[in-house]
Amino acid sequence: MQNTRPHPNGARLGEVVESTSTGFITHCYRLDELPPLGGLVRGGETAQVYGIVYAASTRSIDPARHPIPRGADADTEEAVYRENPQLERLLVSEFHSVIVGYRRGGEVVRHLTPRPPRIHSFVRECGSDELQEFSTSMDFAPLLLAAPTTAQDEVLAAFLRLARDSHPDPDAFLVRAGRELVAHFQGQAQRLGGVLRRLAW
Repeated sequence: MQNTRPHPNGARLGEVVESTSTGFITHCYRLDELPPLGGLVRGGETAQVYGIVYAASTRSIDPARHPIPRGADADTEEAVYRENPQLERLLVSEFHSVIVGYRRGGEVVRHLTPRPPRIHSFVRECGSDELQEFSTSMDFAPLLLAAPTTAQDEVLAAFLRLARDSHPDPDAFLVRAGRELVAHFQGQAQRLGGVLRRLAW
């Protein structure tokens, strides 16, 4: 049955199935158990690598076979999954993360890690305390703005909204973050303004 319950912060979401020096793909253990766009995730247990989610998908495991409609006679969407339990084995949920830092000797470093996470590394969604710690600096912004997506600004705004809620003084956090981001948007005041306007959503 499709999982619609929100997963707790810090929960293990899945495992790394593809890894590069700039990002990694996570295969979720449960269908549709995906972190939010802009969410901070951590891959690995001893060598911890941080990523920000910039894309997610649910698709057929077999690329040659596409899902077909199954709910013509179903009363609810949940009924579709309840009446077709095989969907859990035929579909897969994955998300893509851009690497934005790692932990070295207990300290958070906000640039590319010397080594990407290993295949089959466990991936967890960072809890509020870890998100607050990571977002005390915007030094990672250039990495996020280089993510292979046309929606970098949307992802950055989504991250800032999530980070804002982890700080005891959300307004002070946004003011400080906005000031730091000015340096990363040199000559792009209109673009930065667009990111900051999205924080009201």
